[in-house]
This record gives sequence, C-alpha cells and structure tokens, in this order.
Amino acid sequence: MSPTRPIFHRKALAESLVRDLAGESFADYSSGMFLAAPRRTGKSTFLRSDLAPECEARGWLPVYVDLWENREVDPAELIAGAIGQALSEFDSVARKTAKKAGVEKINLLRTLSWDFSKPQLPAGTTLAKALDVLHQVSGKLVVLIVDEAQHALNSESGVNTMFALKAARDHLNRGGSSPDALRLVFIGSSRDKLANLVLKSKQPFYGAHITPFPLLGRDFVEFVTGVWNARLADTNQFSADDMEYAFGLVGRRPEMLNALLTEVSVGLGEASNLGDLLRTGALNHQAGVWSDYESAYNDLSPLQQAVLEVMGERVMRKQPFTPFAEQTFKDVNRKLELAGAEANASTPNVQKALDVLREKELVWKASRGEYALEDSGIAEWLTRQEKREQ
Repeated sequence: MSPTRPIFHRKALAESLVRDLAGESFADYSSGMFLAAPRRTGKSTFLRSDLAPECEARGWLPVYVDLWENREVDPAELIAGAIGQALSEFDSVARKTAKKAGVEKINLLRTLSWDFSKPQLPAGTTLAKALDVLHQVSGKLVVLIVDEAQHALNSESGVNTMFALKAARDHLNRGGSSPDALRLVFIGSSRDKLANLVLKSKQPFYGAHITPFPLLGRDFVEFVTGVWNARLADTNQFSADDMEYAFGLVGRRPEMLNALLTEVSVGLGEASNLGDLLRTGALNHQAGVWSDYESAYNDLSPLQQAVLEVMGERVMRKQPFTPFAEQTFKDVNRKLELAGAEANASTPNVQKALDVLREKELVWKASRGEYALEDSGIAEWLTRQEKREQ
C-alpha cells in the first residue's frame, strides 16, 4: 500500500510473537527469533507498526534497525548506531549509569568521555556493554529488532557483530545486571541467507531455528478491497475474490498488488473485471507483474540463466546450493541443452556466471563464501515460467 493509505495492522500476530519472546509459549527463542519471508511482503511495516508497539505495551524497549535502509553503510555501523541512538534518548541518566558501571575506567573508550548526545557508540565500546547500559538506564528489557539481517553477512565486521550480539545475549541474560535483559529478533528476505547464521557449529547462532514469517492473508485482502472500493465509483468496484486471486499472482506482495490495482481501476476503469483480465493474461505486462525479474533474466547469457534456474530450484526444494559440485554441473548442463546452448558448465565458467549475477544483484555471496539468491522471489517467478513453457 502507498504511504497515504491506511496501514493494515496485524495485532494478533504481534501479540503471538511477543508471547513467544516472553517465554509464554512452547517455542524456545532464547537463542534469538529468526523470521524469514520474501522481500516486499510487508515485513518491515509489521515490525515498525505492530511488533515494536506491542513490545512497548509490554513495558519493553524495542530498538529497530534496517540493514537494507542504507546499503552503503557497513551493517556493523548501522547496528551500533541504532543502539547509540537509543542510548542518546537517555542522555542524563546514561551518563550517570555508565560512569557507575566503570565505562570510563576499563579501557572501553579511546577517550575519557562518552557523549550520549550523539547517536553512535564511542570507538572501542562493546555491544554487550552498550546494551547493558541501555538496559540499566531504561529499566526495561531491550528487544533488538534487526530487519534484513542477512546483510550482516556481507562483511567480516558484520559477521563479527553477530558474534558480538550473541555474546551480549549470553552476558545480559545469564551474567549481566539482571538475569533477563535482552531479546534478539532477526528477520530477513531469504531463508538461505539467514541459515548462514544458525546451521553450522561455527556460525554465531548455531542451534537456533528459522520460522517462516506468515504472509498476509485473506483479512488483508478484504481490508485492501474496502480501502479501494471506498475511493472508487459504485460502478467501478473490486471483488474480494478477484483481489485474492491477484494477490496470489504477485506473490502476496502489497506493493505489486497496489501497482496492479492502480492500472486496473484508474488506467482501465475496470475494477470489476480484475479477475477476467488476469486470467486472460491481459494485465501481465500492463501492470508490470514480475517485470523486474523478467527484464533481469532476459539480459543474462544462457549459462547465467541456467545457473540462476538451478539456484531457484534449490530454493524451492529447500536444498543447499553447492556451486561447484558435480551434480550442479549436471543440472546446469541439462538446462543449457534444453535451451539449445552449449553444455559448458565447469568450475571457472560457473564462477564467472556467479560473478556476473552478483554484479547484477541477482545473487548474493556471504563473506565466507556461500551463495544465495538476492531475492528468493525470483525462484517463484522462475517456477512459474517453467510451468508456462511446459
């Protein structure tokens, strides 16, 4: 939905997640809560408009940071900056508490003063110490909410920050100023990327599990239908069933639905015919459904397309992508043969293809070498294309 439209609130979901964080359910999120859903499915809006307010209603202090907001800034700096910003709101109390905690005396700072009026942490201050001070000055349980958390894996400093947050969690919840002072919530647009934080013993949150973030459902569809119909003429109205069908076609992405509805109701004046227009394919290009993916895909070479398709298949099957395994080469060559291209998959050729896919921001590489799709939504689009061509 555009900024001028009413926000759809998911209070029941927020209440459920907060109960989980509080330890009031069977789920154990003591290691951290990890939520994954495709990009542009309403995650960030939910975090800011529903989860953070629900945390506040509990008497907790939510600290929100979006690692996608400024991709030019190192994720480590963004996280430290968010904590520093939260501390700056408790300036006078924080000064006294930090001094009492010995911050100025234990070589955590390069200088002898901590300027809490600035939204950043002093050089050398550990996240554990900063979060401990924030907990003390606020008198509240701190909930650090990291949006698009997978981007922390883009740099070594970002990975180190994840380990630092794990250390802060252990310190604050087991040996800090109180036995229960910090909750960590990580949400991302790629389950494969988030898995790089939890699946292996050398990863910072090994043992934690990733929970699928619930996509927007029928209640959202009915809300959107009501909002649009209230602004349209009585002769130009959407039906909730057609809206549900359209929402499914665009991967349950509000922004893409918004673009499609604008085209139908304003551009064509045929809101009541939304379902028919979609089913006949008349809107596929007019509304730009999946057009970003299609445009990017068409600009690729056959080998690059084949590598991307194999990655997409792995995502849909929830299998790891091992770029230089013999089976991967076989799968890529099979794709090339079907496309009538030379079957030339090899380590150097696949590596070159991955490099190009990274340059085009279709593929992501963690600082430690793992590859994943930048946007898992392209896997859905590739699956639709394959079914359409069969």
